[in-house]
Amino acid sequence: MTDHLGDLAAFIAASPSSFHAAHEAARRLEAAGFARLDETHEWPDGPGRRFVVRDGAVIAWVQPEGAVGHTPFRIVGTHTDSPGLKLKPKPSTAVHGFLQAGVEVYGGPLYNSWLDRELEFAGRLVTTDGAEHLVRTGPFLRIPQLAVHLDRGVNEGLRLDPQQHLNPVYGLGDRSTGDVVGHLAGLAGIRGADVAGYDISVADTAPGAVFGLDGAFFAAGRMDNLVSVHAGLAAITAAPLAAGHVSVFAAFDHEEVGSETRSGAAGPFLGDVLARIGDGLGATESQKLRAFAASWCFSADAGHSVHPNYAERHDPANRPVMGRGPMLKINAKQRYATDAHGAAEWARACAAAGVAYQEFVSNNAVPCGSTIGPLTATRLGIRTVDVGIPLLSMHSARELCAVGDPADLAAVLTAFQQA
Repeated sequence: MTDHLGDLAAFIAASPSSFHAAHEAARRLEAAGFARLDETHEWPDGPGRRFVVRDGAVIAWVQPEGAVGHTPFRIVGTHTDSPGLKLKPKPSTAVHGFLQAGVEVYGGPLYNSWLDRELEFAGRLVTTDGAEHLVRTGPFLRIPQLAVHLDRGVNEGLRLDPQQHLNPVYGLGDRSTGDVVGHLAGLAGIRGADVAGYDISVADTAPGAVFGLDGAFFAAGRMDNLVSVHAGLAAITAAPLAAGHVSVFAAFDHEEVGSETRSGAAGPFLGDVLARIGDGLGATESQKLRAFAASWCFSADAGHSVHPNYAERHDPANRPVMGRGPMLKINAKQRYATDAHGAAEWARACAAAGVAYQEFVSNNAVPCGSTIGPLTATRLGIRTVDVGIPLLSMHSARELCAVGDPADLAAVLTAFQQA
């Protein structure tokens, strides 16, 4: 558990943006013997360990000996992005002697959690020649909260206007000395004038930390959903070449904003990869459908632990607690894709891993969010099960879990792909 948690902290620290997360996943996959493929090239069709990166998403798979056109898939699906802020066009401003950056809200972050933290810019720059450059600043900016002396009612209710109150400061001076894009370009070793486009996020810079009585808790940014990405990587790198299925790990981008992109779960990425694997196996259309009908997907995403200060917001009978195992997520309106057969498959994987699990269902008066699970089930017809570890402070700049839950999730996903 300690080794897993330390490696998770390192993975999160290396992944301040979805593009960095995909890059770090690729680095780890290559170190584990996976071959990187290019989507514009022909792919090998024999057994092997392979992966492909599309923007901030990555899909890896293990094609076993003896695979044929109707060999099923066992897929772990996750996402690389997290809610927060992104850099706007024309981002550099100067107001009353402060240099500020124009940012836009991405997904559904808890606004107040981003206040009074040392933050960084991270993401990719694309130059006029089409080359992509990863960049990160380290601690560089901050969103300062108004002092209580100037807002005596703040403790009775804080209301933040995302346009007015979330613009971070990053220096003193005027616009002639504070070009954000130029600074990022310099860090990447290129000229600011050569930057033709960028996708830059804001990330918390505090490292992951274990704390509490007997080291009960782990806190870090972006655990939704880098915990699941890290667990999925552990599972795919342990997947055997001698199996009756193709093991697949899919980490999509843009889940927090609906997934409707070329690298999101509502896009064609997973379908494209599975189709090309099938083509390499000589599969007919009928055989591909047979393979999908016999396949499984575990959609691994963070879920809610019961909150000790807000227990009334949870279902009175189903109240997962951090540290008591990962969760099976269920929703009658199919915001989660779990059904009875999926629940049984999850129970089998947990039993094989020797891990206890819990069930999550929302309070009827507090509708839940959704995941990539229903999207995958709908697009491909693959039976999908929604799972994940329980968190507190979900969508905060810094989230909280129990120290043992990430390793337990990885153990279950590994058992699932080795079944």
